[in-house]
Amino acid sequence: MPVEFVLSAHDAGQFPRDRLPEVAFVGRSNVGKSSLLNALLLRSGKHLRLEGGVSRKALAKTSQTPGRTRAVNFFRIARRMYFADLPGYGFAKASHDEQNRWKRLAESYLVERDALKLVVLIVDIRHGPTPLDRQMKDWLDASGQAFCVAAAKSDKLKRAARSRAIRSIEESFADPIPFSAVTGEGVQQLWRAIELALAA
Repeated sequence: MPVEFVLSAHDAGQFPRDRLPEVAFVGRSNVGKSSLLNALLLRSGKHLRLEGGVSRKALAKTSQTPGRTRAVNFFRIARRMYFADLPGYGFAKASHDEQNRWKRLAESYLVERDALKLVVLIVDIRHGPTPLDRQMKDWLDASGQAFCVAAAKSDKLKRAARSRAIRSIEESFADPIPFSAVTGEGVQQLWRAIELALAA
């Protein structure tokens, strides 16, 4: 399955125009979005072949400093779909103007993309959904956009605490897919959700 980094789009005019279906990944700036993307692609068992200068070490760049994704990064998967890595929200150290620019870019993508089939909303299983996560979910519900919730960093909790956290997210937010970039938990489940969305 070839994976190719296509471009970093800094405005809507740069978004791909070939109408392949797209899956977007959203979440707050330090939720582990890039690690989830890397795990989804590298731990999937789908025999990836990396093209276009994509490094197996890091398909999506990870950083100790949140807020590094400042564009919509597009990865073409098997020449049949795109993964779109959107700028993280809620990074307080960015300037107000910069935060507004990121917000406008993300909104223009989420509102205008007819090719968008699924949004993967990533929350931290240890802390549950933040107010910004809830705002994103409400917006996706109101717009009728298909989405699923990935509860990242599931390996950080012991079994009892993990069960409580999942139950709390289910009751107060949405049914999550527990996910760990470390252990690979949730990789196959998330791929199934993606394939179902593409087939819909």
